[in-house]
Amino acid sequence: MTAAGAATAALAPTLTACGGTTPGGSKKLKLIAADYGDKPANSSKKYWDDLANAFEKEHSGVKVDVEVYSWTEVDKKVADLVAAGKAPDIAQIGAYADFAAAGKLYSVDKMLSIPTQADFITGLVRAGEVHRVQYGLPFVASTRLLFYNKKLFAKAGVAKAPQTWGELQAAAVKLKAAGVKIPFGLPLGPEEAPAETFLWMLGAGGGYTDKNGAYTIASNENVDAFTWLRDELVGKDLVGGLDPARTNRQDVFDAFTRGEVGMLNGHPTLMQQAEGHGIEYEMAPLPGYKGLSTATMGVADWMMAFSQGGNRELAGKFLDFVYSKPNVLRFTGQYNLLPVTESASAAMQGDRAYEKLWQFLAGLQNAHFYPADKTSWAKISSMIKEKIGGTVRKGADPRAVLSEIDREATALEAAK
Repeated sequence: MTAAGAATAALAPTLTACGGTTPGGSKKLKLIAADYGDKPANSSKKYWDDLANAFEKEHSGVKVDVEVYSWTEVDKKVADLVAAGKAPDIAQIGAYADFAAAGKLYSVDKMLSIPTQADFITGLVRAGEVHRVQYGLPFVASTRLLFYNKKLFAKAGVAKAPQTWGELQAAAVKLKAAGVKIPFGLPLGPEEAPAETFLWMLGAGGGYTDKNGAYTIASNENVDAFTWLRDELVGKDLVGGLDPARTNRQDVFDAFTRGEVGMLNGHPTLMQQAEGHGIEYEMAPLPGYKGLSTATMGVADWMMAFSQGGNRELAGKFLDFVYSKPNVLRFTGQYNLLPVTESASAAMQGDRAYEKLWQFLAGLQNAHFYPADKTSWAKISSMIKEKIGGTVRKGADPRAVLSEIDREATALEAAK
């Protein structure tokens, strides 16, 4: 699952061949996108249908066929279509690197206008590159902050948000003593384990890769992070008796909306969920090992254009339309996500209607992203989902688990 958070199953219409022209000679564009809604009423299908209709009105004879699927199935749906020789013209999904490496995608410079290309936030452009050529178009992004329940903090006598892991542990101890069911929500289950993992790595000064892009999963900093979690948080029963390896992000989000969680790491969509349940919360920068974390994690979802159908020009025109400021703001504003363009970011920062997103926006320019440019990342991400929770169980050896993942990552890179 990706930056958007909860997604609902969308009704899947019958699939058709993609790209090319219709019998009447009108241009046809096939788009497959992910659903960011958590119920039919706020499904992304309406956004894309409205956008497609607006584009068709501006381009006579053009037809944009849109299919929207839940996050649990959209990546596989696109991969299956590509494997069957029926690639969509455009896909908005979670990863692009495998398709780029296989030569299936148009490079961005072959499609988009210069103004659209220049408008993307620089760090996100780099995250979309393979061998310094951009194939992945960031669609939306999110960063993370510490969320905490104001009433539970007051009940426990915690005066302010923690700035270090030591302060975080001390606050969790007070929350537990005050009867809070889950002092700290730690989701290392399969739903989004790579994200929670990355946050703790960064907080200790580590990360998935070094500045040169080489995997450093078993670094001393990363080992220190999970040793601390094992001994100082999980080992002292400050996660509500839950097994982090089986606890998913939405599990702790739901518990937070029930008033059962003192604090957790969250992304922007948690605001809407918490407010919908009347939870009084605050947000603060992420605490780190010795002080406020100097790095935050950014997550981006991606768009890409497949070359199979030969619709490069039309795909480029549609993507220019997608990334116009009003359309970017409409989508990100609806789902409390962050825009990936400078123009939309500036507009959001200048509008008090988006004030609650400003803290998240502040971290985006210098955020650290998954190594999504690596074709090995998909397998390593799956391995993290399967194994990382085991690092924090009683008697676990974090170095052994991280080293196993690191060896596999290094081997995959060497085999390319």
